[in-house]
Amino acid sequence: MSTNYEAGSIVTGKVVAIKPFGAFVALDDEKQGLVHISEIKHGFVKDINDVLTVGEEVNVKILSIDEESGKISLSIKATEEAPKSQPKKPRRQGAVKATTEESTEGFNTLREKLQEWIEKSERKDLIKK
Repeated sequence: MSTNYEAGSIVTGKVVAIKPFGAFVALDDEKQGLVHISEIKHGFVKDINDVLTVGEEVNVKILSIDEESGKISLSIKATEEAPKSQPKKPRRQGAVKATTEESTEGFNTLREKLQEWIEKSERKDLIKK
């Protein structure tokens, strides 16, 4: 049973193998494609085994089909709605203040050194004249 697939269509397939770089999904008895690790789900995927299992049925979108090699690129995340971005948590005021105080100390030392270097430079200029 050979089916002609088109880029952009969404089909159901079965995960047949998991590799560190992605998962192979069988579209039918003859055709399978690769879901790259970056196309597994929205967000970061460290280990595909935490998200997919062999034998699991998944909906995939066909991203591209290389006619010459027959390779099919698939995406699971393209079939799912992207999560709404969550607002970033505001920093604690105390943490920011502590960081600022620590950094100011280092800059004060640099400011003093800079003044010392400028004075030495000016003295050398006077000696040369």
